[in-house]
Amino acid sequence: MILDGTNGVTFPSWTTATRPASPTSGMSGYNSTLLAFEIYNGTSWIGFNTSTTAYTVSYLIVGGGGGGGGTAQDATDNGGGGGAAGGYLTSTTSLIVGTTYSAVVGGGGAAGATGNNIGTQGTASSFVVSATGGGYGGTSSTAGGSGGSGGGGGWNSGAGGSGTSGQGFAGGAGGNNIGGGGGGASAVGASGSVSGNGGAGTASSITGTSVTYAGGGGGGTYNGPNPAGTGGAGGGGNGGKNAVGTAGTANLGGGGGAGGASAGAGRAGAAGGSGVVILSVPTTAYSGTTTGSPTITTSGANTIIKFTASGSYTA
Repeated sequence: MILDGTNGVTFPSWTTATRPASPTSGMSGYNSTLLAFEIYNGTSWIGFNTSTTAYTVSYLIVGGGGGGGGTAQDATDNGGGGGAAGGYLTSTTSLIVGTTYSAVVGGGGAAGATGNNIGTQGTASSFVVSATGGGYGGTSSTAGGSGGSGGGGGWNSGAGGSGTSGQGFAGGAGGNNIGGGGGGASAVGASGSVSGNGGAGTASSITGTSVTYAGGGGGGTYNGPNPAGTGGAGGGGNGGKNAVGTAGTANLGGGGGAGGASAGAGRAGAAGGSGVVILSVPTTAYSGTTTGSPTITTSGANTIIKFTASGSYTA
């Protein structure tokens, strides 16, 4: 720091890339990359400018997928409904320099246990806005749950759950043979009278590579001539045919597949996949200050911050 009489005080200045290599607690200066003063708190650099300097980032937020329904043993066709995909949100937002923003990654919903047991709704993921967890899969005439996308209804005409506008689609109704498929980010789940397939998810290239997220889980079926429903593209789990369902894929927000029972045994559904929060930040503005151990990569002129567990980013 230089004190120059009536000309004021000049603080040390650096860019994000040239910050002091071994800072001590209390060290402060002006970051010309972020256009902000910052101070080292002993762990990380914290902006403390009083202006509202901001920059724009892109985000992808996917909620946790819902769990697929389980079924009891039964002498007739008996399949649970597929769990729904977690809500899918992608857009841009402005972040204020020096402000810390929480990234919450939702967990997948638990599977419906063996017996006439519905699954559990997934939990929401959030960063500035919130993506609702996927609805649960139904069982034995039970409707699927509502959520980011809606869960599939259980066999014997259980209704499909509804999705959240702008986040996902409804689940399919159960049929006489197969539980309904869980809804996905791009499509409704299929009725069990048709196929019980989970609804398709949506592809995003926010990381620089196209990846499909938020597919619905497939409906389950009895050990008869009908195949179980398949999971939707984007991490949806397959329904079981006289078998337990397949789990939704972690960090894609896919719904869990439903169980399909037989006259000899009931079958459990499967858990939904956890969600994800991904940020695309202009590298010239990236602060380098995060918690929660996200994966940091680059794509063109942007730095990509991928949270597979909850954490934070300081703009």
